[in-house]
Formats: sequence, structure tokens, C-alpha cells
Amino acid sequence: MNEAKSVIENSNEAKILEDFEREPVPQHLRKKWLTMAFVWIAIGIDLSAMFLGAELGAGMKLSSSLTATFIGSLILGLIGALCAYVGAKTGLSTAMISRFLFGNRGARIISVVLGISSLGWFGVQTGFFASNMQTALHEIWGVNLSLGLLSFIGGMLMMSTAIWGYRAIEKLSVWSVPLLVIFILIALYMAFHMNGTTAIWAPISAQPIPMGTAISLVIGIFMLGTVLSPDIARWARTPKHAIMAAFVGFFVGNSFMTVIAIFLSRVMDSSDLTGIFLTIGLGLPAIIVLTLAQWTTNTNNLYSASLGFSVVFSKVPKFVITIVAGLVATLLGVFGIYDSFLSFLTLITMLIAPIGGIYTAEYLLVDRSKFTFEGLDKNKNWMVRSLIVWAVSSLFAYMTTAAPDGLGLFQLTQVPALDGFLFAFVVQWLVAKVFSKKG
Repeated sequence: MNEAKSVIENSNEAKILEDFEREPVPQHLRKKWLTMAFVWIAIGIDLSAMFLGAELGAGMKLSSSLTATFIGSLILGLIGALCAYVGAKTGLSTAMISRFLFGNRGARIISVVLGISSLGWFGVQTGFFASNMQTALHEIWGVNLSLGLLSFIGGMLMMSTAIWGYRAIEKLSVWSVPLLVIFILIALYMAFHMNGTTAIWAPISAQPIPMGTAISLVIGIFMLGTVLSPDIARWARTPKHAIMAAFVGFFVGNSFMTVIAIFLSRVMDSSDLTGIFLTIGLGLPAIIVLTLAQWTTNTNNLYSASLGFSVVFSKVPKFVITIVAGLVATLLGVFGIYDSFLSFLTLITMLIAPIGGIYTAEYLLVDRSKFTFEGLDKNKNWMVRSLIVWAVSSLFAYMTTAAPDGLGLFQLTQVPALDGFLFAFVVQWLVAKVFSKKG
């Protein structure tokens, strides 16, 4: 009887850890749109959006900064919905979807790129968290902890939910988003109460930011999240649920913190979220907001990284991959290496955006019949057509990226990631038409 009980317990534990990283999410486990939208909103509420809002608030009139934020977020919502649709229809992660386009071996290259990029950004965000937390702890309680220790604590915290997979991330998001919104709105109210609203309408003193540049900044902060949206959307009950969740999540998630930051930065004349909270007397809420904002965002970076590496290391359980990857990325933060490879991450990011354009074009305009999980094992090892489109589109994004990270030869949308996505979408469709005629 004890043996039978042990088998049942092990089976239940396996089910809890099962994240369906190499197969479609079963239909009976799929989620409604609202809880998924909370996940994307939680990802969008982070300190990067705060700094962006402060930059827009200082460089544009209020009406112009809000217009740029809403237009950019609308574009993100539409692209995110498009990518999420493919994820919901297939029930597969971005890395698994790449097998339909690049072949079983070609997809491993794509998955390595996806994994390294997401892992790298996890390390960067961990270091960013540690730097802000160090300031907050010193200002509130006079506690001086090293950046290395805070990076380790932050990395372990953010890794904890990624290990358990999407369902843990969803639970974290559902209860953290309302708490974040409440504290941030309280901060906004207290800022208005302290300094009034006059500063909101004051003329800008900094160099004006052109509308096109502002919109591109709003898009750029979350563009890669849209390409990786199948990682979350595969859990949607129906494609309609995925589209609704992605649009609301990307539109609201990307715009909320930026809009709040625009108002806060103008009222308080500061771009430092932690400093603003401390100035208005919200010490402990500052710690909570800082922790939850980075936790909900960064755990998704590690989650996407583990899904990518799960395709490369197909025999290793995902939770083992997540732990190893999380430890490596955390060490990047502990030793402060993240500052040294930001340019490398920017470069590898250019390789990811075209992947979204390729799989959406192939599914919507070329041949969706190939997107069946049952036929994956009969796939070719290499699919040259998509690999060529990917290489050319990545080069195109590199050419539109400003120096020193790119060539800066010309501009299309002012967002290299969006350039790569749109270029890949069009070229994938055109090349497929040429190949079909030859066939």
C-alpha cells in the first residue's frame, strides 16, 4: 500500500510540474482570457516602462506623450493578438512552432537564440532589480546590502515561479496586479495631493521628442514580448480567448505604467520610481512594488528561456533546465556581468523579431495545414526557405539599428525589432509564392 501511495504522490507531483513544453497544452487545461490578460499586464508593469514614461513626460506635452503611448500600445496589442492566435491554434510554444518553419534541426538554432536572449535579459533585469532594491533598503531602513547578494535573492525569487511553469506565473499575476495597481494609484494620488496638478501642464524644458520617435520607444519596450506570446497563448481555451487576452494584456500592460509614469514624473519632477515613493512617504509599498513589478516581468523571461532550451535538450525535464538556466542567469547578475553584454543582447534580439513575422505569415497566408503536432516527427531536418528569410530579415533589422549596435544605414519604423518582424512577414509570404510556382 505504501508503494502504491508513493506512486500516486509521484504522479501528482509530475502533473503539477508538467508544463507541456514539447507538446500541445491539453484542451481541458486551457484558460479563460481574463486570467491570461493578467499575466501580460503583470509583465508590462515594470520599471522599464516607468523610465520610458518619465522620458516621454519630460520631452513631450502631456497630450502628445499620451497619444504616443496609446498608439504604440495599440500597435503592440494588434501584433500580440496576431502572434497569440497562432499559439492558441497550435497549443505550442514559440520554440516548438519554429519546428514547422525551420525543420527539426533548424529549430534548435532558433531555440538557442530564443533561450540565450531571454536568459540574458533575465540576468540584466536581476541586476536592475538589485540596484533599485539596494537604494530602497538604504533609504528606508538604513540597511546596506551588496548588489551581489540582492541579485542572488532576486534571481532565486523570480526563478521560483518559472520552475513551476505557467500555472504558477498565472497565480502570481492574478493577485499581484491588483496590489500593484492599488499602490501605484495611491502614489499618484499622494503626489497630486503634495504638489498639485499645475506641473502637469507646464511646458517641457528638455529637448522635444518627435512623435514618431516616441511611438517607436513605446513599441520597442515590449516588441519581443509579442513575438514570444505563443508561450502564454498556448494555454488559451480558444483562439478568441487568446486574441482578447493578448490585445488587452499588451495594450493595457504596456500603457498603464507608462501613463502613470508620465503623470508622476511631471508632478514630482523625477524619473526615479523608488525615489518618488520614498518622497511621498510610501516606504514599504515602494519595496512591494519594486519586488512584484520585477518579479512578474522577469519570471516570464526565464520561463521563455526554459521553453526554448527544452527543444534543444529534448531529454531533460523542463524544471531541471529552468533551475540550471536560472542559476546561470542569476550569477550574471551577482557578478555584475550584465552590463558588459547589453550590446550583445541587443544584437541577438534582432534575430528574434523576424521569427514572429515568419510564423505568422506562414500560418495566415501560406500553409497552415503543416502546423500539426502529429506530423512533427516526419518533418525535414532543415527547411532552407525559412532559414534564408530569417537570415535576410535579421540583416535588415541590423541595418536599421543605429550604431554602434547596428549599421544605421536607414530607418523604416524607427523600431528595428518591428522592422524585422514586418520585413520577415512580407518576404516569407513572397518567397513562399515563388517556391509554390516553381513546384
